[in-house]
Amino acid sequence: MAYAPHTLDDREAMLAAIGVGSVDELFADIPDSVRARDFAIPPPLTEQEVRRELTRLAGRNRIPEVSFLGAGAYRHLVPAAVMEVIGRSEFATAYTPYQPEVSQGTLQSIYEFQTLVCELTGMEVASASHYDGATATAEAALMACRLTHRDTVAISSAVNPQVRRVLDTYCSGPGIRVIEVPADIAEGGSGLTPIDAAESSLDEHVACLVVQQPNFFGGIEPMAELAANAHKHGALFVAVVEPTSLAILEAPGAYGADIVAAEGQPLGIPLSFGGPYVGLMAARMDSERQMPGRLVGATRDAAGRRGYVLTLQAREQPGKGGQQHLHQPGALRARGDRLPFRGRT
Repeated sequence: MAYAPHTLDDREAMLAAIGVGSVDELFADIPDSVRARDFAIPPPLTEQEVRRELTRLAGRNRIPEVSFLGAGAYRHLVPAAVMEVIGRSEFATAYTPYQPEVSQGTLQSIYEFQTLVCELTGMEVASASHYDGATATAEAALMACRLTHRDTVAISSAVNPQVRRVLDTYCSGPGIRVIEVPADIAEGGSGLTPIDAAESSLDEHVACLVVQQPNFFGGIEPMAELAANAHKHGALFVAVVEPTSLAILEAPGAYGADIVAAEGQPLGIPLSFGGPYVGLMAARMDSERQMPGRLVGATRDAAGRRGYVLTLQAREQPGKGGQQHLHQPGALRARGDRLPFRGRT
C-alpha cells in the first residue's frame, strides 16, 4: 500500500468498534517474553526523502556476474521476447482464475504451462501453484502416501539435501516416516543410488521411492531399474528432475515414473539470490484427483468457442461470488473439460 490515510481519530474509532482500548491489546495472546518492544524507527521524512532513501538502499543490491549457488539455482539467458509476451494484457488479466469469464488470459497461460510440463516430462497431467522444487517434491511424496495408503517414504541420499530437509518437515506433521537409501558416495564410489540398497529399503509400508536425476552429485541414476524395483513392492516412483536436462535425457514418463517433481528456475527464472522460484509437478492421469494445486482445463462455451476453466482446484475454496458466476448464463461451462496433456489440441 503506497499510502495509508488513517488518522489517530480513525484508529481510535476502529479500536472502539472492536472493543479494545489500544493496539497492544490486539496482541494480548502473544506471550510478553517474545513480544518486540522497541523499534529503531527513524524520524519522519517527506515523500521525496523516503523515495531517495529507498532508492539508495535498493542500489546496494548487486547480482554478481558469476554465481556459484548451484544445486538447483543456475544463471541462464532469458530472451527479451519472454518478458514481452508474459507482460501482455491478454495473459496478465487482473482477476482470480475462479471466474473464467474475466480471467481467460491467466487461465490460458496456466494451461499452456501445464501442457508444456507434460510434454517435457512425458507425463499425462501437470498442476500449477507449487512454491518451488523442494515443496513440489514433498507434495509428491505426500500424494504417493494418499494414493497407496502407506506411511513411509524412501528417498535416496543423493537427492539435494535441501529437498530432503523440506521433505522431513512436510512429513513430520502427518507423522509419515522418512527413510534414506544410502547412495554410493564414498571415495571411489559410483556416486549413484545402488539398486540393491533401494531394494532392501522397500517393503509393504513404503509409499514411494524418491530419486533425483541427475542426482545432487551430477550422476546419472539407473532410473528404469529403480522404478521397476519400487513397482515390484507396490510403491510409486517419484523422479526429481532438472528440467533442462530433459532435452537430452530420457523423459521420466518413459522410464516408469509415477510422479515427477522439478525446480523450474533453470527454465529462465532469475537467480534472485536463491529464490523464490517455481515448482513443477506432473503425474499419471489416474492420480490427478490427488494432485495438489490447480488444474486448468480447456472447454467450449455455450456458443462453441474455446475457453479455459479451473477443472480441479484441490484444497482451494473459491468465494461465493466465484461459485455463482461459474454457473450464470454466458459463463464458461465445463462441457467435455480437457486437462493439459501431451500433444496440444
